[in-house]
Amino acid sequence: NSQPFMRWRDRFLFCAEALFKAQSETGEIKGHYLNATAGTCEEMMKRAVFARELGTPIVMHDYLTGGFTANTTLAHYCRDNGLLLHIHRAMHAVIDRQKNHGMHFRVLAKALRMSGGDHIHGGTVVGKLEGEREMT
Repeated sequence: NSQPFMRWRDRFLFCAEALFKAQSETGEIKGHYLNATAGTCEEMMKRAVFARELGTPIVMHDYLTGGFTANTTLAHYCRDNGLLLHIHRAMHAVIDRQKNHGMHFRVLAKALRMSGGDHIHGGTVVGKLEGEREMT
């Protein structure tokens, strides 16, 4: 998630600036899910450290891209450094929509919470990952 047209470091700086501006203008606490997901755990941790240095309160991890070990590693860092960890579910339909060999999202959500996620993008009751296709 660091493509030539939108590098992660530039995106983190832009989002942090907007976050702090919104906080100062409204007097409310704001947050943004800065995506720390990366191709290696080392790169993921660089992103999490940078987010912390910026003073942002939340980082995000895509567990299907990063895996459970990376998720737990990031969760430990976040807990030790006062950050919230949001778990994203990109590509989850690959698992959830397969009736004959899939795994329901509720099962994965519990496992992800046990691996350290503070909150999980769960979607809606009816949507692309839940309910009947014809209805959604």
